[in-house]
Amino acid sequence: MKKFLINIAFLALILIITFFGLGPVLFADGSKVERTLTFVFVLILYVLVISLYNKLLHYINR
Repeated sequence: MKKFLINIAFLALILIITFFGLGPVLFADGSKVERTLTFVFVLILYVLVISLYNKLLHYINR
């Protein structure tokens, strides 16, 4: 049950990051620099969230 709730929570988090992070990158009318910085920040968020997810699942599966 814990794994199921963690999967749902992280899926929701990834969807929120995708919607609010990649939306402005793809559809914003800002400068290229602004969109690039937003994209880099979103990628860093993805890496952090996925690494936290992996560590949490590893901790639970012990």
